[in-house]
Amino acid sequence: MIEICDVYKRFGDKEAVKGISFHVDEGEIMGFLGPNGAGKTTTLNILTGYLSATSGTCRIDGVDILEHPVEAKKLIGFLPEQPPLYTDMTVREYLSFVYELKKCSVPKDRHLKEICEVVKISDVFDRRIRNLSKGYRQRVGIAQALVGNPKVLVFDEPTVGLDPKQIIEIRNLIRVLGKQHTVILSTHILPEVQAVCDRIVVINKGEIVANERTQDLVNAVDGSRRLVAKIVGPEQEVLKALKALPGVKFAEVLGRRDTDSVSYMIESEDKIDVRKPLFGMLSRAGWPLIGLEGMEINLEDIFIRLVEKNKEAKKTQKRVRRVGEA
Repeated sequence: MIEICDVYKRFGDKEAVKGISFHVDEGEIMGFLGPNGAGKTTTLNILTGYLSATSGTCRIDGVDILEHPVEAKKLIGFLPEQPPLYTDMTVREYLSFVYELKKCSVPKDRHLKEICEVVKISDVFDRRIRNLSKGYRQRVGIAQALVGNPKVLVFDEPTVGLDPKQIIEIRNLIRVLGKQHTVILSTHILPEVQAVCDRIVVINKGEIVANERTQDLVNAVDGSRRLVAKIVGPEQEVLKALKALPGVKFAEVLGRRDTDSVSYMIESEDKIDVRKPLFGMLSRAGWPLIGLEGMEINLEDIFIRLVEKNKEAKKTQKRVRRVGEA
């Protein structure tokens, strides 16, 4: 549905996007992750036709955004980081304006009513946008992206500035929209994509450093996994057994949380999932496992590991080139 191939973007002597390539399948929700200044917004502006690429191609459902911009833009609903709202208008007036701007052919009243029901803004349909809360304004921004029923939805930082309740509501809305649309969600918030997205593309300094299914992102950084296990059993014997378990790199006692159980931190070897062997060992020993949870890796750790991995790969390439030249 979406194909970005070898895209570069230069501003003077600065290269903001450096030959990135990825695709998004129909019906997929893709998270586009990166720190501030990584090139996320530049990439999305190229994809949606607001900027032209210095080189490379972007296609929406096979339509090149540069060669056929009008046809391609009809397939896209875009919510920029700052929603393009006219605050002196009512929600009704604004969505009607967007409808006319997009030259939609579907029956207007019914179409706008359906959109308002989906994004839950029917109760503010005749209120001026300037009088709405931040959460409602964000919903109106999503509503304008839905006008015309585009195949592709692109959301750039849709939950910035929202309170926790509003963030959950917007995430749930995006999840619902993903059932009928192909979605790109750009953000720097890892829990956002973990909660919503099927796949994650990570960009740093204009380059793609990871492109993984959401559940496999941690494996992409070649990092170990940490678990906290609550186990009923003799503390030192359990600890000794945990340390001897194949695939376990490190284990330690965190402390007694209940009267009859002890919490242990277990760190596995790279890309090793020790949960099944752990359960089997405890079952054979007759030590009940009453709790097991992962210690989530945070976004900062992922970026550091991915960037370091990328740097090492580049250093290796340079050494290989020098050897070849010699």
